Amino acid sequence: MEVLGRGLVILGVVFALVGCVLWLAPQVPYLGKLPGDLRIERAGFTLYFPITSCVLLSAVLTLLAQLWSRLR
Repeated sequence: MEVLGRGLVILGVVFALVGCVLWLAPQVPYLGKLPGDLRIERAGFTLYFPITSCVLLSAVLTLLAQLWSRLR
């Protein structure tokens, strides 16, 4: 039962962190507007694919995961 409680607490913290990121993301002016982010607009059709933003986010998350694993 202790493992279930610990898992629920960790899940709650993860949800809180994701919520904070989603809340603060619109305040970052360059995220989603970097060179390499594709935006194609046609009549009645818009395609947006943030390639560079995804690569940058992946690199930051990888660094955080590496730091976390070294500190444990």
